[in-house]
Amino acid sequence: MKGPQGPHLEENSVVLDAKGLRAMAHPLRIQLVGLLRKFGPSTATRLAERLGVNSGTASYHLRQLGAAGFVEEDTGRGNARERWWRSVHQMTEFNDRELADREPEATLAFLHSVATTYTLRIQRALNEVQTMPPEWRDTFDMSDWALRLTPEEAISLRRELREVIYRYRRDTPDAAATAPEGAERVGLVTHLLPELDASAPPEAHSGPESVDGRRTP
Repeated sequence: MKGPQGPHLEENSVVLDAKGLRAMAHPLRIQLVGLLRKFGPSTATRLAERLGVNSGTASYHLRQLGAAGFVEEDTGRGNARERWWRSVHQMTEFNDRELADREPEATLAFLHSVATTYTLRIQRALNEVQTMPPEWRDTFDMSDWALRLTPEEAISLRRELREVIYRYRRDTPDAAATAPEGAERVGLVTHLLPELDASAPPEAHSGPESVDGRRTP
């Protein structure tokens, strides 16, 4: 998801309207769309196995996503007994401040669903970090930086970070065929979190707090 005024509107992206916002306000639906975008077309049964839910639940949410235009049936695969689904877009954009004001409950539900999905991804990575090859374990990083910025500076920081990210290769289902040898999927999750009412105690540490693969217990 991108916030307001984010750079580089993706050609293959969907901008959330009120209907889409309500449709995506569920963590399982965000995960289903994410898996289809990462790995390509799949069935409800296979997706359910990945997510630890029953296939009926996955099928229901896929149908709801289909009705909202986020996924569609892949008619070139499967048969009468096996229904395949594919993602229609590769990225979701949420950049309408007026929509957020008109739909505060749906907006909050959607953002909570996104946060839940990110937390699950981090937990999976932590569970696997000790079995990663050393060269990949050394790339693992979780950092927390306390900054004091104006709103304009915060927007500038967000834009600069995204400019850096967009210099690197995007991961799509077809990317593996053209990626250089040794390239693997890397998830980069960013948060810019205003803490307007936070008051740090005098002894608070204002520098970076970092956890990386070399220091993770």
